[in-house]
Amino acid sequence: MAKYSTGRSGGGDDGDSCELCGKQSGKLRQANVAGANLLVCPDCAPHSENRKTDRKRSQQDQQRDNTQVSRKKRAAQTAAKMYDAQKGDAKHWEKEGTNYEKDRLPYLVTDYGPKVEAARQEEGLTVEDLAADIDEDEDDVLAVEQGRATRAGVGGSVIRKLESRLDLSLVDE
Repeated sequence: MAKYSTGRSGGGDDGDSCELCGKQSGKLRQANVAGANLLVCPDCAPHSENRKTDRKRSQQDQQRDNTQVSRKKRAAQTAAKMYDAQKGDAKHWEKEGTNYEKDRLPYLVTDYGPKVEAARQEEGLTVEDLAADIDEDEDDVLAVEQGRATRAGVGGSVIRKLESRLDLSLVDE
């Protein structure tokens, strides 16, 4: 059964339980429900008389999360470009140019390499067979499996072919 707060601490060891429904949660927040100030879980927060404030706070949290993801993506792209610039052989870029816009590598899910390797093995294919099936370089497929697609300069088209052939989702959108 839920407990109701009188605004004073004392008794009970339910510091991480919702005071409205009793559910354990690490994301409790203050809410005014029927005149009582309670610590409630996100599920009970809509019952607060401060719904507009809570909704605004939730939208601000969402925007902050999106900004952090965008920053991480830009940082990863910048790091990849810097790594490529420091890598050494500039003649490669003079001949072929950069492919950051033509065949841009998308933002990949966490642990994409092991996922590709497991799917390939489940299909009973070798790296050579898979590379031949998707008509791509064996080194590129191996780089993806080893989780170093960015450093190896693997293009987004290779990722899309692997997703299609192995029925995987590798792009983090």
